[in-house]
Amino acid sequence: MQDNQCVNFLQWALPVLNMRWQGFRKVRRQVCRRIDKRMNELRLGSIAEYRQYLQDTPEEWPILDQICRITISRFYRDNVVFDYLASDVFPALTASARDKNGTFRVWSCGCASGEEPYTAAMLWHYTIRPCFPEVRLEIIGTDIDPALIGRAQNACYRKSALREMPPALLEHAFVETGHGYCVNESLRQYVRFEVQDVRKQSPGGKYQVVFCRNLAFTYFAPHVQEQVLRRFARVIETGGVLVTGSHELHAGEGPDFVPWIGNLPIFQKI
Repeated sequence: MQDNQCVNFLQWALPVLNMRWQGFRKVRRQVCRRIDKRMNELRLGSIAEYRQYLQDTPEEWPILDQICRITISRFYRDNVVFDYLASDVFPALTASARDKNGTFRVWSCGCASGEEPYTAAMLWHYTIRPCFPEVRLEIIGTDIDPALIGRAQNACYRKSALREMPPALLEHAFVETGHGYCVNESLRQYVRFEVQDVRKQSPGGKYQVVFCRNLAFTYFAPHVQEQVLRRFARVIETGGVLVTGSHELHAGEGPDFVPWIGNLPIFQKI
């Protein structure tokens, strides 16, 4: 399948899936390879045949939806964001949690293999907890893909996933084993995982921090983004934050959120 054929197909199919083509421009080759593989499984000779197959077979659309999921994840990805969370945002919100119910709660939405929620656990455990020993940390990571949730629960990673980690955290947060670099048990105790689709669900309770980076505000159609943003507004505590992707700098702006600081994708619930 030629690139222009796949582009034309994605521009037709993605709106049906409530996704936006613009978010897939840079990652389209990854998706196109998956579509090629699916066409081979179905013994279809052209993208036109696959398009017709979708029109004739409604149950194929959820499979295409799965094919279009992008899972790029690393520890401490966008280090400037995590540095600022550690130095300013987490201390302020942990102090607020201490004064309320004593629990600092974080939701990592679209957590993939768990790198993001475990990074949050590391920041809190090694930099925040010593100053707030009376505060408890609870983190939930959710993702639509059960296989990714299984990897997150296993908590062991290749060395390449750790390449952006600060040396001080890297030294203490992992144990090298025959299965790779595994997150220390002292950090794993903070995090639990659930299979969920943010387009339809959210975990229970209120949160001081919600991460939704490089998912809803990149790939979802605008009206779905608005629905997701309203869902976040309902579950984030007043004064808490929504953290989006670095290229989604204005994604959290709306009637319920204002930028925490002008040049970072961190938005405070008002």
